[in-house]
Amino acid sequence: MERTYDRRKRIRRLKKMILGTIAAAIIIPVILSLVLGIRVIQLQHKIRELENGLSARTEEKGEVKSVFAANAIVAASREAASARIVSEHTEDNAVEAQADKTEGKKQVYLTFDDGPSSNTDAILDILRKYDVKATFFVVAKTDEHSVSAYQKIVSEGHTLAMHSYSHKYEEIYSSKESFIEDVEKIQDYLFQVTGARPVFYRFPGGSANTVSEVDMQDLISWLNEKGITYFDWNIASGDAVSRLLETETIVENCVSAIDGKNVCIILMHDANNRSTTVEALSQVIEEIRMRGDSVFLPITDETVPIQQVKAE
Repeated sequence: MERTYDRRKRIRRLKKMILGTIAAAIIIPVILSLVLGIRVIQLQHKIRELENGLSARTEEKGEVKSVFAANAIVAASREAASARIVSEHTEDNAVEAQADKTEGKKQVYLTFDDGPSSNTDAILDILRKYDVKATFFVVAKTDEHSVSAYQKIVSEGHTLAMHSYSHKYEEIYSSKESFIEDVEKIQDYLFQVTGARPVFYRFPGGSANTVSEVDMQDLISWLNEKGITYFDWNIASGDAVSRLLETETIVENCVSAIDGKNVCIILMHDANNRSTTVEALSQVIEEIRMRGDSVFLPITDETVPIQQVKAE
């Protein structure tokens, strides 16, 4: 009898334990969920407070930045106005000085075709030494040295001008459209690498070339419409020949032809195989200066163009 009682007692105890475990398994997660829910709400409220505070500080900073920006704009405007006044004054003085410098003297323009080349730096060094500004009628080259050469030509105060993109006669002169495409490519390219948009042009072979399939008048008219001035030459150094011309001959060709001309545009070449042109340059400058009746200038809007074929 006692055994039966004990057995029933153990069963009841076991049932209570099972029910207690089940109840705990249900109640504890519910309690935890409630606690976590409350904590999430508290955190969300805190986040909103932080966001509101950050937004307020950002607006304050924005107002300060706006004040700074407004002041900077005003200062920049004042500086720009002052710079314009100084620039205009400087330009006026430069024009007057240029007029005094050239009055009654032959105007000599050293022009170099076909560059940049391995000789460009040497040419620039010589020009810098004698404080002479020149004009470079260049073609398109994309290597690092050439890009640097374009930039040096501009930064050192020389005139960067166009001599075609490809310098391939059969392509450039095959049609008016091909010519226009070539000119626009070289102009855009030089502007891209230097920030200066060239407005002076020299036809490959000159305006009187005999290879063009297009009437040169059509090409000249198009250049004029685009505000591009083309320049030929009236003094040739002779260095365009296939063989390497002697230094003395180049000097003689340049210096002796100045007599009888008020505007002297000298054709020389900036090419890898023109070492004697570099050798002759210093002597050309020295001998022309010794005359005392000439001044070296870069081509500008004020330059009287030498043109073998005039626009009709």
